[in-house]
Amino acid sequence: MVKLFKDQLRLLNFLSYLLLFGFGLAFGAIASRSMINYNSFLFFVTQSSFSPPLPPAQPLAPTPAAAEQPLLSITSFLEGNDTKVLSNGLEDYLKPPEVKHHMNDRELLLRASKVPRTQQFPYKIAPKVAFMFLSRGSLPFGPLWEKFFKGHEGMYSIYVHSNPSYNGSIEPEGCVFHGRRIPSKEVKWGQFSLIEAERRLLANALLDFSNQRFVLLSESCIPLFNFSTIYSYLINSTKTFVEVYDDPTVVGRGRYNRRMKPLIELRQWRKGSQWFEIDRDIAIEFVSDHKYFPLFGRLCKRSCFGDEHYLPTLVNIRFGEKNSNRTLTWVDWTMGGPHPTKFFRTNVTIELLKMLRSGSECEYNGKTTNICHLFARKFLPNSLERLLRFAPKIMSFTL
Repeated sequence: MVKLFKDQLRLLNFLSYLLLFGFGLAFGAIASRSMINYNSFLFFVTQSSFSPPLPPAQPLAPTPAAAEQPLLSITSFLEGNDTKVLSNGLEDYLKPPEVKHHMNDRELLLRASKVPRTQQFPYKIAPKVAFMFLSRGSLPFGPLWEKFFKGHEGMYSIYVHSNPSYNGSIEPEGCVFHGRRIPSKEVKWGQFSLIEAERRLLANALLDFSNQRFVLLSESCIPLFNFSTIYSYLINSTKTFVEVYDDPTVVGRGRYNRRMKPLIELRQWRKGSQWFEIDRDIAIEFVSDHKYFPLFGRLCKRSCFGDEHYLPTLVNIRFGEKNSNRTLTWVDWTMGGPHPTKFFRTNVTIELLKMLRSGSECEYNGKTTNICHLFARKFLPNSLERLLRFAPKIMSFTL
């Protein structure tokens, strides 16, 4: 009995030792794993707290060859791109839009007001002069202008605004005026529709990014010099050419409406010729103006002729320092009345043309010059034959 009790006691002790041994092994394993994780955590905290941060990634420097790469022409730029989407997108973006479109005035002006103001492009592009003709219908001096533009493709753009009712002959293919009539609306002399037509012409011309200078002409205008001379004069000018002056008489300040205050004060009110030459900055401001344009539309009526006051006043307020305050289009007001002198066939002489070309004195790029007018009006259609005869000798046209 005693022996049996001792045997059971030994078995109980053995089981106790075995249980303690197992518990010790389990505790040791858990403790070892915890220590490893703790050391790892300590290492991570130490590295995060005391190690210096990694330097930011630097952009790759251009290779010397790329740094010395000249600006590409648009053709080379497009041909050098293998990405079809990029090439097509850029080409479509820069390609002059079709003159015929289905935009209404609001859509057209909105699109034109969003065009880039910058003249810098990642390729070479020839700056163009936009010749904008405000016409009732036909262009009687078309043959003279044909001779003027001949051989200078890619350096000019043409836009013609004529009354929608005009149903005369369409310019034949190959003619510089072919397909250049923009979607137009009726225009009446002395009314605000004249300014709306000017904005319509400018908006269409602004959609061609290569147009840098913009000239407004009428169907009775003629050029006084050849294309190269006029192009150089405009493109290289540091000033724009909008006639702006303060007229204290009844046909000047007398047309000011006091209800234009405070947006336009009497001291800011100006007068000038409708026929202008401007750059992209003024052109974009002209088509996107929502401040002064509506004001003129409401308050400049009847005896107030908007085409004589809106742009001169706008330029005086916003662009006074960059404007020459003179027009490039000669016209004779010496006879008095609401309309300038008209020139018939017999009035057109070599002496007249020489006087128009160099009979006055003005400033150009800070220097005195006798070339002050590049265009002249109002010439009647029957003077075309004499002008074509005198053009090669007087204007140095290449016929």
